Amino acid sequence: MRIRLALLTTCLSLATALPAQAADATDSHLEGKLPSGAAYVMDVPASWNGTVLLYSHGYTPAGAPNPAQNTPGTAARDKLLARGYALIGSSYATNGWAVTEAVPDQLATLDLFTEKFGSARRTLAWGTSYGGFVTSMLAERHADRFDGSLSMCGLVQGGVANWNSTLDPVFALRTLLAPGSGVRLAGFADQTEAVAASKTLSSKVEAAQRTPDGRARIALAAALHNIPGYNDSAQTEPGPTDWATQQSNQYAAVRGLLQLPAFSWRQEAESRAGGNPSWNTGVDYTAMLARSPLYKEVTELYKEAGLSLRTDLSALGRAPRVSADPQAVRWMRNTSVLSGRLTDPQLNIHTTGDALIPVQAENAYHRAATGAGSAGLLRQAYVEGPGHCTFTTGETLAALHTLEKRLDTGRWDVRPGTLNATAATEDPAAEPRYIPYRPTAYPRPYDLAHPGDARP
Repeated sequence: MRIRLALLTTCLSLATALPAQAADATDSHLEGKLPSGAAYVMDVPASWNGTVLLYSHGYTPAGAPNPAQNTPGTAARDKLLARGYALIGSSYATNGWAVTEAVPDQLATLDLFTEKFGSARRTLAWGTSYGGFVTSMLAERHADRFDGSLSMCGLVQGGVANWNSTLDPVFALRTLLAPGSGVRLAGFADQTEAVAASKTLSSKVEAAQRTPDGRARIALAAALHNIPGYNDSAQTEPGPTDWATQQSNQYAAVRGLLQLPAFSWRQEAESRAGGNPSWNTGVDYTAMLARSPLYKEVTELYKEAGLSLRTDLSALGRAPRVSADPQAVRWMRNTSVLSGRLTDPQLNIHTTGDALIPVQAENAYHRAATGAGSAGLLRQAYVEGPGHCTFTTGETLAALHTLEKRLDTGRWDVRPGTLNATAATEDPAAEPRYIPYRPTAYPRPYDLAHPGDARP
């Protein structure tokens, strides 16, 4: 979901009538608009190898440029085109939580490709961030159109789980740092109200960061969202017990969460859902913190501050809760919740230091696939590194070729050594970083494979 500025600001020339072919007579480059108004882009080499890759891009906020995209980056694009892959993708007809436009727009792009170039021998869906979520939606709900899928740093916990998990840290921050402030956390009337709430709570958090008590409480809120202590390559990498640096790094991510996803982006999603689709009624924050991989950091910072963690957890337990609007939950469940039901192989990759879509999202999707009986078709691999979607070109192409190998042989090989060897071949200048890893449980999973998830 995080905005990749380089992608958002890269403008493509969009034709408004029929697609136009590039001057190069050997390769085809098509741009145009779908009936929905979404833009599309297609690159098809003259020596097409029969495989088409349908790329779903990440979250684009309202008001931002919305160009069509057909790869995660130019280096991957160039390598894939040189090897004969056809690359296609669309923008979505609207920005924001646009799954109801993204899925049909991507399918329409695939239909247009088939009309122009004929049927593919193999069709793969792939995408990053919010586009990883769109990719899984395509794989689950339109399995007949694809042979396999690759979700990268995807929001694969689904919509309800995402908005619930986004609510938890801001609820803790309001309760502990701005009690009695009346800051609204959900159910916004409009963007003006959401932005005002963001600014008010952000100012409280900024002031709190200057005190030991405040830093401990911010760490507690970060732990409820599983925000890692090293989540940006520009940060100082902390040691295992360097609680101060870990908390400082988390604070930067908490500020980002407050500035956009928790308020502005939430309001946009609520406007589609017809109300608030998330809740924390009945949530035991003491138990949630105890399960967090950041529990030790929180307890140590509370000790250093001379602050009672038990008292603060009791305050969270007593605080008035946020209730969901049933019709909004139904909308989100119908449009934006994954089932885990796979018909074809899917590979997911994720960085371990992702603050925006924490790596625990992969645990949530594994839970869904297991519940749906599809675990054998799903594999997940992990890159050790900070940031959201910060894969190297080699790591990205290694994942793609691993999916292709599974389709060719019927067997998975997602061993880190195998992935790293492929990544090093694809991108010798970058050190590959796949590692053995198993994420902890997602705090509040919600999927269609578990009927118990249905009610707030």
